[in-house]
Amino acid sequence: MRIAIDVMGGDVGPEVIIAAALRCAADYPDLKLDLVGDRQLIEKEMGDRQVDLDRIAVCHAPQVVEMGEKPALALRHKRQSSMHFAIGKVKSAEADACVSSGNTGALMAIGRYLLKTLAGIDRPAIIKAMPSTSGRCYLLDLGANINCEVENLIQFAAMGSLMCGAVENIAKPRVGLLNIGEEEIKGGEQINVAAGLLRDNAFLNFIGFVEGDAIYQSGADVIVCDGWVGNVALKTSEGLAKFVALLIQDAFEENVATRAAALIANPTLNKLRSKLQPEQYNGATMLGLQGVVVKSHGNTTEGGFYNAIEVAIREAEQDVPNLIARRLDEVLDAYH
Repeated sequence: MRIAIDVMGGDVGPEVIIAAALRCAADYPDLKLDLVGDRQLIEKEMGDRQVDLDRIAVCHAPQVVEMGEKPALALRHKRQSSMHFAIGKVKSAEADACVSSGNTGALMAIGRYLLKTLAGIDRPAIIKAMPSTSGRCYLLDLGANINCEVENLIQFAAMGSLMCGAVENIAKPRVGLLNIGEEEIKGGEQINVAAGLLRDNAFLNFIGFVEGDAIYQSGADVIVCDGWVGNVALKTSEGLAKFVALLIQDAFEENVATRAAALIANPTLNKLRSKLQPEQYNGATMLGLQGVVVKSHGNTTEGGFYNAIEVAIREAEQDVPNLIARRLDEVLDAYH
């Protein structure tokens, strides 16, 4: 398996991305990597580290897509950027997946231009695994589509179900629509029309409306919403996790007695701290493209980018885009 890494994207700098990539290569003996970006900078950062040149290649790209750059301008004027070249390797089948922490809008625009969308999909969606009491819950869309039609929500549900089933090995993933209440009378006309159609779908295991707490309380395996709602839910969750972690830290640093208690509880606290770190779940997929493209948070840590590469590995192993392409018509046509 070969993964193309956009080394120049994001806010943290190539050093973090390269360190994560090399660590991932060390942990996955069969993994090959293309590090795409400024060759001189990449080789300088790799320095004297022991690198298997048969498995890790440096691919020079003279341009960089800036984080604040407009997607249309990046698509038009940055054809030699690290992002464009990395996605291009997926298009040419030189790589099985691409990972970037760069400009989300540009990544989606270039991905759609080079890879195209799957047949039957109007718009790709951003999907990400969220922690829940039973493992993981997949939430989409997370910001690619602010305004969604009924057809978009149905397509998101189909793609999310197929992806979750493949990656998590769940025969019939539970699919819910995020709403302001579980009752059928709640929500606007659009979401109620979508719910009615999903209830009639014989393939999907649609469980109805779910509220926000279902993300973390194992209320569903896949939760569907428009990009506006999904992005707000994601950013609120990340902020809350950091807030809770700080509250715990402050509580144990309050006085001598609490610091002593912290020493005793340290193994448990470390485990809890790990679960509360958003980077543990870093890596969101541009679902609906004819290839695996994974978006890492732009300000993630080495561990976070490592996790994003692992997301790409899992999806490439399961050949998620082709799996969806093969079964999408069956799912969308499975109405009573």
